[in-house]
Amino acid sequence: MEKAIVLGAYIIFCCGGVFAEGEGGGARMKLTSPSFGHNQLMPNKFTCDGEDVCPALEIQDVPVQARSLALIVDDPDAPMGTWVHWVVYDIPVIPAISENSIPGKQGSNNFGRKDYGGPCPPSGTHRYFFKLYALDKKLEAKEGLSKQELEKAMLGHILDKAELIGLYKRARG
Repeated sequence: MEKAIVLGAYIIFCCGGVFAEGEGGGARMKLTSPSFGHNQLMPNKFTCDGEDVCPALEIQDVPVQARSLALIVDDPDAPMGTWVHWVVYDIPVIPAISENSIPGKQGSNNFGRKDYGGPCPPSGTHRYFFKLYALDKKLEAKEGLSKQELEKAMLGHILDKAELIGLYKRARG
């Protein structure tokens, strides 16, 4: 039992990526959008029913030790499992991501592309998780990483994480 506790503590300490809410002694990183609120409907503009461009995102309280940011946007409500809409990494530490921009290297999404693919749920209201990570280094990875490859590359380098959830339901005519 003691070995398991020591091993668990070692993994948390050495590998990073696991931290409790509010750890770090300061303000936690925040991610917001001027276009929609947390757990609020996203405008059509940012979906397959509109211009299919990424929304503007505002970033606050990034840890001072951060050397880069990474962003994963996915939909856990997709019928065939979590659907990845956008993977971006090696983003400079910036206070905002502009609408319809490419802030860093783009990874592969489940549309088979290396860009932002907006919400396009087949039915019902889906949740779209915008997960921003502050990293202690620039990953220097090749373009086109999958979500899983990015998560593996980030292990041990995550300083903080912020999340924004947007909702979307397609209008049926």
